[in-house]
Amino acid sequence: MTSTAQLPPLREIPLSSLDPSNTPVLRIKTDEDVQLWKTTRGYQDYGLFLRRLAESVVGYQLPYDDPEPDKGVTAVIDMLDKMDKWIDEIPPLPTPQRFGNLAFRTWGKRLETDYSRLLFDLLPAALRPSIPFISPYLLTSFGSFTRMDYGTGHETSFALFLLCLTLLRFFNPEPRVERQIVLSLFVRYMRLCWRLQDVYKLEPAGSHGVWGLDDYSFLSYVFGSAQLRDQTEIPVAAVLRPPLPPTNLYFMSIMRILEVKSGPFHEHSSQLYSIATGVQYWSKVHSGLFKMYEAEVLGKRVVVQHIPLGGLLEWNASQPAPSTAMPPPPTIPAMAATAAPWASAGVHGTSVPSPTAFGNLSSRVPPVSFTTGLPHMPHSLGRRTDPGGPLVAGRAPLGPTASSALRPTVRPGVAPSTMAPPPPPPPSSASQHEPAEGGER
Repeated sequence: MTSTAQLPPLREIPLSSLDPSNTPVLRIKTDEDVQLWKTTRGYQDYGLFLRRLAESVVGYQLPYDDPEPDKGVTAVIDMLDKMDKWIDEIPPLPTPQRFGNLAFRTWGKRLETDYSRLLFDLLPAALRPSIPFISPYLLTSFGSFTRMDYGTGHETSFALFLLCLTLLRFFNPEPRVERQIVLSLFVRYMRLCWRLQDVYKLEPAGSHGVWGLDDYSFLSYVFGSAQLRDQTEIPVAAVLRPPLPPTNLYFMSIMRILEVKSGPFHEHSSQLYSIATGVQYWSKVHSGLFKMYEAEVLGKRVVVQHIPLGGLLEWNASQPAPSTAMPPPPTIPAMAATAAPWASAGVHGTSVPSPTAFGNLSSRVPPVSFTTGLPHMPHSLGRRTDPGGPLVAGRAPLGPTASSALRPTVRPGVAPSTMAPPPPPPPSSASQHEPAEGGER
């Protein structure tokens, strides 16, 4: 297994090297821009940063208390505590509102008004000129104040905010500090976002419904599976036997789902149920989630188009700089366009079209996976060619579902004894006498 010591170091960007006119702005507008972003230095910096964070927590449990707390981590947690107190000062409006509570916009205006003071108090004097380069990520880390929703794009913005602080060496990229970033700082951020969602009734941003991993977050599963990766005492299927102890971010996220959703687990969280029943080792879960995050979050224009780029996260798509984070991709001949890695022909009987609009991108600079450091290679549609490949959506349940007349009766106030799906109905007498025909009807 890879350890943090085996990963390349995260580079340092001197503040003097930043161009004041190159502050982060929205640059991703088309699907081609998404592919170009994957060739940039900033994208590879982010991939290396996440890998280092994940490796730093392997084998560690929650709650986590470091005998020598990092001053930078403590300072950001204190900043989040201040923002949490704003919720008490801005209660939700009592009027009934279907999509979010309008008081969330008031909370957002407070952030847009006070962010300069928050960052001024957070940063040492030498780093305060960097505020225009990092504030856009902080402002987009807690949801959309216009749509009153929250999703994985906002979670990614906060991770990019932490990356910027690390590139400036506000955080020192060493395992002890990186571990505190995940197990102390990121946990505090999660709890603040959960409270914002509960108090202001935030809608999920761009939810995939039952076919998505989680309506609101993704990185907590990546980091949580890293915590569990090398141990063998807790099986992957343990998530099907709640209540789960809050000893890792994966279990915490599962319990959060069970708090806010009702009904059988296999119906409202089919992806997580498929992982629990179909993947045997946590190492496979971790590697698969990393690839799924790259495909379903960083590879989706509707998500990353709201992320500002530039400055510390270089947008050098026309001439990608060689990265110290990943080995340079080998030169490969132009290849035919292939289906996206998350495409599946078995969900609704159709498949996602291949990105033919990208022209000759593959012959110019193939997109590099930050999970492997290698260019994306073609693969077959609707099946895995690599045992550690991305986790794709499975087929719809073949047994009874919520809309079926055979759904078992649940007595009010009585929790189900298991989250496993109900048994399939017995075969009818007609089916026992008719010969089976090839294919589905």
